[in-house]
Amino acid sequence: MAIEGPLKELGIHDVFQLLDLIRKTGVLRVTSDLLNNEGRVWFEDGAILFAELRSNPHRLGEMLVRAGKITEADLDRARDMQRSGNDSPIGGILVQFGAIKEEELDVQVRFQTEEVIFEMMGWNEGHFSFEEGHDNDPVPGDRMTRIRTEALLMEGARRIDEWSRMERTIPNVGVIPMFTESVDSKEGELDLVPAEWEVLAAIDGVRDLRSVARFLARSEFDVAKTVFGLESAGVLTIATPQPEPEIETADDEPAIAEQLQIAIGVRDFDRARTVGEGAVKTHPHSAELHFLMARVLRAQRDYAGAEEYCRKALRLDSMYTPSHRQLGDLLALQGMYTDAVEWWDRWLNMQEASGDPHPDTPDVRRALAAAQLLHNTLKTNA
Repeated sequence: MAIEGPLKELGIHDVFQLLDLIRKTGVLRVTSDLLNNEGRVWFEDGAILFAELRSNPHRLGEMLVRAGKITEADLDRARDMQRSGNDSPIGGILVQFGAIKEEELDVQVRFQTEEVIFEMMGWNEGHFSFEEGHDNDPVPGDRMTRIRTEALLMEGARRIDEWSRMERTIPNVGVIPMFTESVDSKEGELDLVPAEWEVLAAIDGVRDLRSVARFLARSEFDVAKTVFGLESAGVLTIATPQPEPEIETADDEPAIAEQLQIAIGVRDFDRARTVGEGAVKTHPHSAELHFLMARVLRAQRDYAGAEEYCRKALRLDSMYTPSHRQLGDLLALQGMYTDAVEWWDRWLNMQEASGDPHPDTPDVRRALAAAQLLHNTLKTNA
């Protein structure tokens, strides 16, 4: 039974209700041209097993680190065990050596899935299609959850209602929370719960609400509620960011590369990603554009996605020097220190061969030595 159509004719809430009502098993794909985004939701007998968004891909291990449930060292150890022949997924390995309890892991997987669903519920344009079964599109997550669709729809409706009450103060997640001038004099009077202190500690007058949520690995809704309460208490004020310099569209490769450089320079990574994704489709053989996309995704902490673009840049031009350094950094950020050393070493050799000293050379040498030392230490203590 094929189920597809535009969201203007059948809203996203109605799609979820329909799949729940007829107890479908399969994959729902929802695309939004306006948001340049795509989401996928895996169903089994009407219940939700897993969900993901193209714009916000999170590997389970990285998500657990950002949430403070495990350490980078825990994740590195789990990855080393996988490379040594442990066939279990990362989540299972972390449970095996006691880095996290199975119950906590399940909570995090459920949280991740719910947040994706809640974001998709806000889409009012686009197209949806449902394919029965999981044979052609198996569940990609390390672990699955099982969430009653009806319960998620009710929670989504509650959130929409609360957002409507907050929208005068917080019209969107692009606003910037800032401390009021008198906050220092109130410091001794503040009686806040840990979650509120955590949000306060992440506010620097530069990050917008969306960035604060990503930094804390918490939902935008929860952070917005906390900021709304702190603003009502006079601790915070809400600022609307000034528009960044307009980046005009272009067709030729050098002009697009310049656009991406500008967007990266002003830290407008969402805009840069939109421009870059279109650019690599228009110019699929440009090593520079793929390298710049890797920079954008790295800034958004999508290290796996950045690695993919970086490797594509090297396949297009194996002598494109910046990609060697970038790939080393990305591998190190994912805990693959041995591979990182190899690419950093290649970059250093290329710099020496060019006869033009690079200002980053001392930093790369220090990183290479530190990675080698860490690898040897872990290998010795294994």
